[in-house]
Amino acid sequence: MTVSAAAVLHSEWIKIRSVRASYGSLLAVLGVTLALTLLVHAVVGGPDAGTDPVYGAFQAVNYAQVAALAFGATAVSSEYAHGALVSLAAVPRRGLLYGSKVAVVAGAGLLVGTVTGFATFLVGQGFAGAEDRLGLGDTGVVRACLGTGVYLMLMALLAAGLTFLLRSAVAVLSVLVPFILIASFVFGAGTDDDGGFAAYLPDRAGQQVLHQVPGGPLGAWGGVGVLALWAGGALLAGCVALRRRDA
Repeated sequence: MTVSAAAVLHSEWIKIRSVRASYGSLLAVLGVTLALTLLVHAVVGGPDAGTDPVYGAFQAVNYAQVAALAFGATAVSSEYAHGALVSLAAVPRRGLLYGSKVAVVAGAGLLVGTVTGFATFLVGQGFAGAEDRLGLGDTGVVRACLGTGVYLMLMALLAAGLTFLLRSAVAVLSVLVPFILIASFVFGAGTDDDGGFAAYLPDRAGQQVLHQVPGGPLGAWGGVGVLALWAGGALLAGCVALRRRDA
């Protein structure tokens, strides 16, 4: 009996909704961002926007990305809860299984990430003073809202690909979270204007889309493209690992 792609996609969506860790991480993407946005406005009156007020409005995304990584990792690691990819018993076509899992992670990440982008911006600006308030019509705002969705989706896919490779959410998060949060400062000393290696790290490159005036050599969507290459590399490695080794 041949299993249809639609049926596999539906089953993968049911898995994400049924696994508390992955579903909770997905909801945390929105919850953490809104909670931190509200906290910053309540405690200090708003984020330190510096010279880029649009990026200031989206600073909570730096923490939401950890939840996105956890979502991508746990959505895959649940498959290996008993040491083997048990879903192959129902879907022996590994390419179909892999593609369906990736598609569901991408779709859920993009949807929740985009809602997060618009919600955190609108909530944050609701607390801003009249002289500091931004609107959706201001330069770079809609791009940043949409870019938040793409950025968080790609982070989830980066984690998902590596989890297929390593078979462990703990191992992947132990590597990715310190790498994402620390590597930019280690390699670039907190700057992205010199076109050095740090500008091409996944977080630094991808977050250019959140800036009103992107810096460095990549630009807004060029930076997203670099992050997509990181995620694509991880997904390719995960796909090769799934096809070549035993379940």
